Amino acid sequence: MRKLCLIAGGIGSDLKSKFVKMIHAGKHRGKDSFGVWTNGGVLRSDDFDKIPEIPEGRIGLIQCRLAIVGSLTHTQPFANEISLVHNGEVYNHILLREYLHKQGIRFESDVDSEVILRLIEYFLEKNLPIPAIIRKIMFMVNGDYAVAFSDREGKKIYLFRDPVGIRPLYYSPRGFFASEKKVLWSIGEEAYPVKPGYLVEISEKGIRSTQIFSLSELRGRNFEFQKAEASLSNMLDYAIKLRSTKNVGVLFSGGLDSALLALLASKYSNVVLYTAGAEGSSDLEWARKVSEKLGLKLREFVFDIEDVEEAVKRVIYAIEEPDAMNLAIGIPLYFATKAASEDGIKVLLSGQGADELFGGYHKYLKDPSLMYEDLLNLGERNLVRDDKVAMFNSVEGRFPFLDLNIIRIALRTPLRYKIHGNIRKYLLRKVALKLGLPKEVALRDKKACQYGTNSQKLLKKIAKKQGMRLSSYVKTLFKEVFKQN
Repeated sequence: MRKLCLIAGGIGSDLKSKFVKMIHAGKHRGKDSFGVWTNGGVLRSDDFDKIPEIPEGRIGLIQCRLAIVGSLTHTQPFANEISLVHNGEVYNHILLREYLHKQGIRFESDVDSEVILRLIEYFLEKNLPIPAIIRKIMFMVNGDYAVAFSDREGKKIYLFRDPVGIRPLYYSPRGFFASEKKVLWSIGEEAYPVKPGYLVEISEKGIRSTQIFSLSELRGRNFEFQKAEASLSNMLDYAIKLRSTKNVGVLFSGGLDSALLALLASKYSNVVLYTAGAEGSSDLEWARKVSEKLGLKLREFVFDIEDVEEAVKRVIYAIEEPDAMNLAIGIPLYFATKAASEDGIKVLLSGQGADELFGGYHKYLKDPSLMYEDLLNLGERNLVRDDKVAMFNSVEGRFPFLDLNIIRIALRTPLRYKIHGNIRKYLLRKVALKLGLPKEVALRDKKACQYGTNSQKLLKKIAKKQGMRLSSYVKTLFKEVFKQN
């Protein structure tokens, strides 16, 4: 099953009343059904009026579920010898299921999440410690995931995210966790991110965080150009195939990254391109031009200052921070994902990660070492913002460039193949030309989203009307939305 959702839970007193508040605060991430496991029982239902019936307990897990594809009747948590909730995707779950079948493991559903549960159980039977098990899983699973599970004694909860940090997950010092900060804020808890590739252990004794996996482990012997080009061509095509559904959208700006995704995805899916921008903005103009060249349907949302004023509080609520740049990027993303949701499209491919991996930003000309630093910070800086905005509209974003196999290729590609003279993303542009992308698209330099869509310009005008600088306006909005003093 392919789905995104809210996962949450914790350890402590007065658990039921807190869980009720947490479900109400986070159910926008999963409107199809909810499930709760505590040490006092299990309740699963597609009727949210039954939330007050959730079982009492001192430890528990929550899921609010948005179904995409697959079994439409299975709601988490899984509640067996250990209990588990999972938000995200396991793209190679069929291969892992076959592997586990050969080990004599049986399944109760066709849900991709169950593969993670069975892997944990399988390695527990081999008496491996939890950190070693999660490390194995991070190497075996091709996916975007945030996971929480209990120990066999029902006394601890373990949390972990994929090594890139594509799906958000937060914990509080007092023993609670959730997919979004506002869910923890709803019960008066602070929110700290589970770091990508880390394992967090929650118990009545406190919190312990341990690094399990580092992206630096994907480094190895450098590729020659032909090897890098062939590997990237093949693996990008495969990563897109894995992440495509029968009907898939592409977040589209008409730039190199989104155009390449669209071109390759059209081999496997019915593709619709989604773009948003102010009339006259460069992204909107290029999206129109390039969609015509590719022969793919473009659905555009043309916004003006009134549209931005009307939507800005919802976007602040989604991104959960008073950051002007993230708000300016979140505005067009909000309108594009809203259009996709209205069309019944639940999966959108995004080009996030291509710049950090292949040298896309101008600052890398001066300091190439920033590429790896930016990759490590990509989760909290960009990906969780995109996840939260898309999920606000019940749409799932997928990021083919952030497949670990592609990250491995990028980390083994010498800098001179990424930045060739003053040409940034040189290797990726060569791959795009080889795969058939029109030359003027493959070689185009693109403005950052907040400038290419004119969203930042409109936000500055709105702030000026209020007699404020943009940064002060965004902080004021944040306080209003989250009722902070």
